[in-house]
Amino acid sequence: MSYAVKERFLTLQGEGVHAGRRAVFIRFAGCNLWSGLERDRAQAICQFCDTDFVGMDGDGGGRFASADDLAQAAAETWGSGTESRFIVLTGGEPMLQVDQALIDALHAEGFFIAIESNGTLAVPRTIDWICISPKAQSETVQHSGDELKLVWPQDDSDWQEMEHWDFANLLLQPMDARGDDQASQSNLEQAIAFVQAHPKWRLSLQTHKILGLA
Repeated sequence: MSYAVKERFLTLQGEGVHAGRRAVFIRFAGCNLWSGLERDRAQAICQFCDTDFVGMDGDGGGRFASADDLAQAAAETWGSGTESRFIVLTGGEPMLQVDQALIDALHAEGFFIAIESNGTLAVPRTIDWICISPKAQSETVQHSGDELKLVWPQDDSDWQEMEHWDFANLLLQPMDARGDDQASQSNLEQAIAFVQAHPKWRLSLQTHKILGLA
């Protein structure tokens, strides 16, 4: 199959357990919880997304004809050296496109593969690091992995049930209010208070935004 990629770039992982780690990001086009168009946001299942995943016009984006082509492009983005190669598959919703052929091709290039998914589609355990970010109005089918990242606050989010899912790390991330600094600060304060009251959870910040990285 071919793969529709919005953008592909080298940066530092900004969120979660691997924050600060050098990483190739592949952002796949498309999502099953929102069209990505502002006119559809109010009716979307996920209404707070802060990412542009529409089309294939970003840096390094395009349509890749095969898994090997995309894996080779990822290796070129990493540059010389194969030690500690780390790649993050994200979106949109990457599991709409990620398949075993791509996983195998990335492993053949020496990558440790992480994925950031909304959990509405099953994620194969052949992916090395599974990060799930549930959305309150959707049905999460992926109840296991390495990292559960809950954006906060979300109405009707059953965080108590999530504590019993099979994840090694439970992270709470304050919601980016998309330019509303007062609302973003309030979300941060709520997240800090939540973690103080519920010690199974840890605070996750979007450090790439703090550092001015992609």
